[in-house]
Amino acid sequence: MTRYTGFTKEIWEAFRADARPGPVQMLNLIKLRERADYPDGRVASGRDAYAEYSRISAPVLERLGGRIVWRGGFELMLIGPQAEALDICFIAEYPSVGAFTQMMRDPAYHEALPHRQAGVADSRLFRFAPQPTGVNFAGG
Repeated sequence: MTRYTGFTKEIWEAFRADARPGPVQMLNLIKLRERADYPDGRVASGRDAYAEYSRISAPVLERLGGRIVWRGGFELMLIGPQAEALDICFIAEYPSVGAFTQMMRDPAYHEALPHRQAGVADSRLFRFAPQPTGVNFAGG
């Protein structure tokens, strides 16, 4: 089974190449490890490792003008693989593609990344352009 915990070089280049103006919203769907996988062997839960990642990275997000616009607690997979339960679900919004790129280059964010890598078993990260809400599912 393929696990996804980071970008490929090609996807990162495609993300940066499409630097349209305006905000970028990122849907994060995360499955945590039961036990964190730190290279130095330290003992922590996946949830504790991800909490440390969040503690260190949150000030970077805020400093660059980003924010969490939605957070939800997973309850039930209605459509999709029933074994795919999620631990953390949220949408982060960045003022621009450039702001997200700056976060990825920030030294404090680099300090946080090992905790994310240790704690996350699998993840999905989707990029969206915010759209106006509507009265139906298609936005009309």
